[in-house]
Amino acid sequence: MPIRILGILIAVSTLLTLPSVVSAADVYPTKPLRIIVATSPGGSNDFVARMIGAKLSERFGKHVVVFNRPGGGGVIGYELGAQANPDGYTLVLASASYAALPATHKMPYDPIKAFVPIAKLGTGPFLLIVNSSVPARSVKELIALAKQRPGELNMASGNIGTAPHLGTELFLRLTGIDVKVIPFKGGGPALINILGGHSDASFSNIIQAMPHIKSGRLRALGTGGSKRSVVLPDVPTVADAAGLPGYENANWWSFLAPAGTPAPIVGRLANELKAILALTEVKKWFVNAGGDVDYLGGTEFGRFMAKEIAKFKRIAKDANIKLQ
Repeated sequence: MPIRILGILIAVSTLLTLPSVVSAADVYPTKPLRIIVATSPGGSNDFVARMIGAKLSERFGKHVVVFNRPGGGGVIGYELGAQANPDGYTLVLASASYAALPATHKMPYDPIKAFVPIAKLGTGPFLLIVNSSVPARSVKELIALAKQRPGELNMASGNIGTAPHLGTELFLRLTGIDVKVIPFKGGGPALINILGGHSDASFSNIIQAMPHIKSGRLRALGTGGSKRSVVLPDVPTVADAAGLPGYENANWWSFLAPAGTPAPIVGRLANELKAILALTEVKKWFVNAGGDVDYLGGTEFGRFMAKEIAKFKRIAKDANIKLQ
């Protein structure tokens, strides 16, 4: 009898705990959320985090705080996210550079195992721009100019190992031109440098470059995407303009959570993000930023990210870029 009673008590105890497990995701969140952005304020990653964060705040009825933690090309911010409590209250805004960094940096965390992929949000091509004083009005003219003046031109880029930096290195290798690459601590400083006439060209985020293209201080030569941008319909893709089939230099944005975050909470976040991305004003925001909504759920996004990491490692190896 005692054994039978003990079995009944265990069964009842198990049943009593089930509602609390189920309700954990149902009542989430019960306090403010934090989004870590591994870059400085003012860039496209920051813009995306704040725009999506505001929508999450509306849907959850809780504050969503964006915390910028730049440094190390993004490594410092991502490491902070990897070390956070996996309770669903810390999210990390990850861009294409998250996948690029392992190709050039000795990482303090495993880029695959340290996080749970929640969802990919959207994509946006980097834009090949030149200072208006540069006598090149097309990608082919820029390539010809660089070949006429080997070693004289320079291109500003983001930190070593970031997506725009490796995309620049791939462009130079495929075109065979001798151009000096000058890395800066982010796309913002790189853009300031080219605006000042200290650099000749750069791959920049469209959202940052557009005001200066409209003012005439910069000239857009080509987009790094697989298709033309809606906001710059007359600007061809770099692949088409330079005769480089398959060439892409584009950004993407996503959300990750620290490894160990409960699956029901990850699923809840993915569903909320999918609903947010379906909103007309959000779709319009991505289009105005030169990109598109491009949702991928956790499992599918995880496979995509693994392929991106492998791609950037190939680019770094071919460019003979050593680990930092």
